[in-house]
Amino acid sequence: MQMDQWECSISLPGKKGIFQTGLSSLSMADQYESVSLICPPVDHGPAAGHSWFPGPPPPIYSCTLTPELEAKAREELQEKPEWRLRDVQALRDMILKEHPNLRTRLDDAFLLRFLRARKFDYDRALQLLLNYHAGRKAWPEVFQDLKPSTVKHVLDLGFLTVLPRPDPNGRYVLFLRPGKWKPNDYPFVDNVRAIYLTLEKLIQPEETQVNGIVILADYTGVGMSQASNPGPFLAKKVVSILQDGFPIRIKAVNIVNEPRIFKGIFAIIKPFLKEKMAERVSGCSTCLSALHDRTFISTFPVVVFKESLIRHVNDEFRLNASETTKNSTSPCF
Repeated sequence: MQMDQWECSISLPGKKGIFQTGLSSLSMADQYESVSLICPPVDHGPAAGHSWFPGPPPPIYSCTLTPELEAKAREELQEKPEWRLRDVQALRDMILKEHPNLRTRLDDAFLLRFLRARKFDYDRALQLLLNYHAGRKAWPEVFQDLKPSTVKHVLDLGFLTVLPRPDPNGRYVLFLRPGKWKPNDYPFVDNVRAIYLTLEKLIQPEETQVNGIVILADYTGVGMSQASNPGPFLAKKVVSILQDGFPIRIKAVNIVNEPRIFKGIFAIIKPFLKEKMAERVSGCSTCLSALHDRTFISTFPVVVFKESLIRHVNDEFRLNASETTKNSTSPCF
């Protein structure tokens, strides 16, 4: 299979309801995405300014929100379609004036993510953008050489996936199974890398920027080895990225099958959670059906959590990642 230079990324659930967690051919927009978000910028020297991106120019922004989602964005995010590009330009001007040496994308689609994540508050959106880049620079173990082929062993385990369809509120569900991870097999940061890559792909569609996502974590099989391995330092770094360093709206975190030691795990994480985020974390004992009143599980077969399906949704990723590593000439993939 012949690969184009910037080909490959993690695919989202398809329009026809077919879940694809794989690497596939990209449109021009995805080509831009893969290079600029997943790979560290190439240093072109101080004269390059904001034009460090080594690939084609970004596509011209065209809103893809439905009328219903535009109404939701107006109500929840203070996004006014008639002022949208004016707001983007205002944020762009702030970046150029206050942080002229910041090497970042400045296209409309990219900056919109930060505005939406902070309800079109310019100052907060700018701070989120600064945190986004600072986090990538401060944690090279996670962000250096960050590409799908380097985390396929994490998906092979079924550590994480995105469920095949969104919940009734249009939010995609990131499904985590930390009990699948064995600390002796690979370092914790590989899990963080896989999560980050998945979030980068999830945030591309504008509907996700408006609706947000839900995290569903099944703690079956989690023991002391998994609970004690990351430690407070790494836990703080992960929470910091999710809360203050990534342009995504996490609307709920649901925990199922909590072991007895979960209270200890949460005690490590809770001090780093903002009050609003802490309120969105909920546990529900050992029964998935207990989620019926709070999320989409009542409309989604519990069979989704069976091993066979988890293996199935990651097959395409594994196969294509192998092809990509073998054929691609891209410095990113």
